[in-house]
Amino acid sequence: MAALNSIKHLVVLMLENRSFDSMLGRLRPKSVRFDGLSLGETNPDGDGNSVSVWTQGGGESVAMDIPDPDPGELWSDINMQIFGTVDPTPGSTAAMDGFVRNYQQQTAEPAERYVPDRVMHYYSPEQVPVISRLARQFAVSDRWHASAPCQTWPNRFFAHTGTADGYENNSPPHFPYEMPTIFNRFEERNIPNGWKIYFHDLPQTLTLSRLWPHLDRFRFYDEFRHDASQGTLPQYSFIEPRYFADVSVPNDQHPPHVVTLGEQLIADVYNSVRNGPGWNETLLIITYDEHGGCYDHVPPPPATPPSDTPSRPFNFDRYGVRVPAVIVSPYIKRGTVLRPAGAIPFDHTSIIATLRKRFELGEPLTRRDAVAPDLEPALSLDGPKNRGPVKLSALPYVASPTDVARAKQVPLNGFQKSLLDLANRLPTDAGGALRHIDELRQCGAAAIEDVLHVADAFGGDVTEAMAAARNRLSALFGSLGQ
Repeated sequence: MAALNSIKHLVVLMLENRSFDSMLGRLRPKSVRFDGLSLGETNPDGDGNSVSVWTQGGGESVAMDIPDPDPGELWSDINMQIFGTVDPTPGSTAAMDGFVRNYQQQTAEPAERYVPDRVMHYYSPEQVPVISRLARQFAVSDRWHASAPCQTWPNRFFAHTGTADGYENNSPPHFPYEMPTIFNRFEERNIPNGWKIYFHDLPQTLTLSRLWPHLDRFRFYDEFRHDASQGTLPQYSFIEPRYFADVSVPNDQHPPHVVTLGEQLIADVYNSVRNGPGWNETLLIITYDEHGGCYDHVPPPPATPPSDTPSRPFNFDRYGVRVPAVIVSPYIKRGTVLRPAGAIPFDHTSIIATLRKRFELGEPLTRRDAVAPDLEPALSLDGPKNRGPVKLSALPYVASPTDVARAKQVPLNGFQKSLLDLANRLPTDAGGALRHIDELRQCGAAAIEDVLHVADAFGGDVTEAMAAARNRLSALFGSLGQ
């Protein structure tokens, strides 16, 4: 554990809704050491045709917002993508052959927009040079799965709490979400500067009511740059991207948001820690919450349910689809392909397992993180010898005022709507957080029906919706600024 003990700062950047194959499937040729795309992978469409994986050539005409429109990502959608049916029976084969047909069945936009091959697209390393360079320079895991075959909220819950508390979709909301978090472990042990959550607009971590009494730990992303440059990063930093088209366009890589903007964020996070005084003591993890309906060819294995109490309709006894995972540290041997020692893959609870091990944060939060492999094996060098490039640069892309204005007119996606529902459920002042939690407990499910479609009240107007959410956050945090 010598190398892990040298790590004083663990940084996680979690982006949105991309599968391993869609981002890193052609990082290297497929082999026994790297389970990427062979380029022979296909899915049938609704007419019996075979649709192959594909990418575009080079040049300025390459589209960096594929797939567009957004694929399905409900628990039922993912069942179909994996098993070919929304209601698989026990023992069903995970053939990974329902992606195209599920895409064709989406109804959020006109049917003709759901061109079958969109979800079979992958980006070449030249199109996503930042994450590709980091994956080659340090470690990439081709055995990292989303924690559950579910939407964003459940998978982000797993990253923070080791469970989704039985909820397989973002909505309907079930406030208050009171699962104990790994952040609270730092508080319980009175660890100074234990954690911060750095965010751009509306942090999804605010769903977790046990964090409401610790709003001083939430900081805008610009402060991450400052803390990294000053060597004052906490022991655990969790970074959330920009989800909304507000002051700029989203950089979360959620389809169909421009992937290059997420690449720019990855580069900025890396450059900040690489050139800060704490680089030799930092472990950076770049991953994605779930696959978002993008094709991946590897079937998810069985998983340990987080609780002894069965949940319905899904007992969280299998993992979700593979997602990109790149692990960065000067203690990592160049070109590492990281796989767990046993049959249990890495998933988001591996973050919890690593934090508990390194910072002595006590017993597992749930049965899931109790069995999760930690990331210590990645740190195989006997010193911080792999310094990495001094600076990385993404492909050029700057959102123009026209781009921002156009993005504000795009209808809100399901995740964005769920975040606005969250904003409507936050306490109005930090001092009243505990009282507000108690009020939410007493309200029960019936009282949340009025917020299920709060985002729809804005008619897709992102400017008005975000202004309302910002007012709520301002009341909670005090003065937010930009």
